[in-house]
Amino acid sequence: MWLRDRSGTEPASARSPLRARRALSTVALVAGVTAAVFFAFSAMSTGAEVWAWEAAIGAVVAIIAAIDLAVVRRRRGQSGR
Repeated sequence: MWLRDRSGTEPASARSPLRARRALSTVALVAGVTAAVFFAFSAMSTGAEVWAWEAAIGAVVAIIAAIDLAVVRRRRGQSGR
């Protein structure tokens, strides 16, 4: 099998840096929620549809970041750290 003949120094089961993922997901969550709220207020005050789409994009970013934070939390719990 090709995995047995590796010549590199990387581990066979590499892990992602969970602290960095947690920090980036936290920033993305805060930015997504802030953008969604700001654009939602802009959409309500101006009535322009583009602001509603911007708010939806911000909300999607916040949801993805929240899911990633949940995954990181679960993986940190499994690793015993």
